[in-house]
Amino acid sequence: MADDCRDTVPGCALTLLLLDAARAVEARAEGALEEIGLSLAKLGALRHLVLAAEPLTLSQLAERHCCGKSNVTQLVDRLEGDGLVARESDPEDRRTIRATVTPAGRAAYERASVILAEHERVIDAQLGHGPRAELARGLKALREG
Repeated sequence: MADDCRDTVPGCALTLLLLDAARAVEARAEGALEEIGLSLAKLGALRHLVLAAEPLTLSQLAERHCCGKSNVTQLVDRLEGDGLVARESDPEDRRTIRATVTPAGRAAYERASVILAEHERVIDAQLGHGPRAELARGLKALREG
């Protein structure tokens, strides 16, 4: 008789369980970041700008953030309105705009990193060390396809 997963996952719906868990983790992270005026999208853009060696064009940021240029333009608009990002002209081509993180943006990124580290400590407590490492390996394999 073939293995039957009904005892652990009703209807063998591992995909749905994984998606539900991802949504729950995302909602908790969004809620925690909301307290400091950030979202996961804003944090992702800040991360790319903080890690970049130099200001990024909006096209570069869109590529690194895996979203369309119009989406990243709106995201940079919001980050600029919050004082976390500034736009500057490219010194080699003044028609090109680059985004750079401001000191307030770096500080917000650091605060968000602390918040997400606490978020991960909660996940660690729920999973335990062994299952956490196994889950991380499995998720990386799924992401890489």
